[in-house]
Amino acid sequence: MGKILVTGSLHYDIVIHAHHRPEKGETVIGSGCSYKFGGKGGNQAVAAARAGAGVRFAGAVGADTQGEFLRGVLNENAVDSSFIAVNESVPSGMSVALMDAEGDYGAVVVSNANNHIDTAQFDDDALWQQVDMLLLQNEVPEAVNLAAAKQAKQRGIRICLNAAPARTLCAEMQSAVDLLVVNGVEARDLSGIPVNDLSDACVAAELLSQHSPAVIVTAGEHGVAWCAAGGRSQSMPAEKIELVSTHGAGDCFMGTLCTSLLQGKTLADSVAKANRAAAEHVSRKA
Repeated sequence: MGKILVTGSLHYDIVIHAHHRPEKGETVIGSGCSYKFGGKGGNQAVAAARAGAGVRFAGAVGADTQGEFLRGVLNENAVDSSFIAVNESVPSGMSVALMDAEGDYGAVVVSNANNHIDTAQFDDDALWQQVDMLLLQNEVPEAVNLAAAKQAKQRGIRICLNAAPARTLCAEMQSAVDLLVVNGVEARDLSGIPVNDLSDACVAAELLSQHSPAVIVTAGEHGVAWCAAGGRSQSMPAEKIELVSTHGAGDCFMGTLCTSLLQGKTLADSVAKANRAAAEHVSRKA
């Protein structure tokens, strides 16, 4: 089995807990805070490594203690961090997440070094050694994703895009992606179909599969739908669990999904495995 190359964001996360998230102009007294490794790229890389994949990461951090921490967590999880650039003039990316008593959250992300990834690094053959899959997200500029995708396509490497947060994909990016994964909000933004239940997720998956070889739409507590181009959508309900926190669920899903696909499992089997892993993730405290 080859490696997964993850190109994406690394964020130093500050997570604040409160009874509820503030309305405009409201001050809320928090009940606690924690400091965590984050960024969709980083979280998905760690999730894939923990699921059993060999993982390499391409990205950027600042020359600061936060950057040292981020690279250290990747190293602790056996993710190859040797292709992460250290930017001397821009700080590491960060985010602040506000988590309420129900376990739901909202976050503000400041990309910093993640917006300064050098696309020239994707020309380096060493980066692609033993790589069989490229995993992308939308927390870095599209030019970065496109540069990585072009090189992967030339090498016959499968490309998976978690289009989060949602943004319009250029035609070249659309044609490069082998598997598109979105949540309900992103599916709505890209397809125009509001995803309020699993049936809606199936409709959105079929519509989006007109432009991608395969599409997965995760619909939170409703479950997940998927569709291969030219086929009919399939779905499965969410696992029944007691919710602790939704934070990081999508990244856990992605890492597990890509590892399973890399191991040669079918899309349906991989979705089922990722669905279980995400359910376990949201039902336990980090």
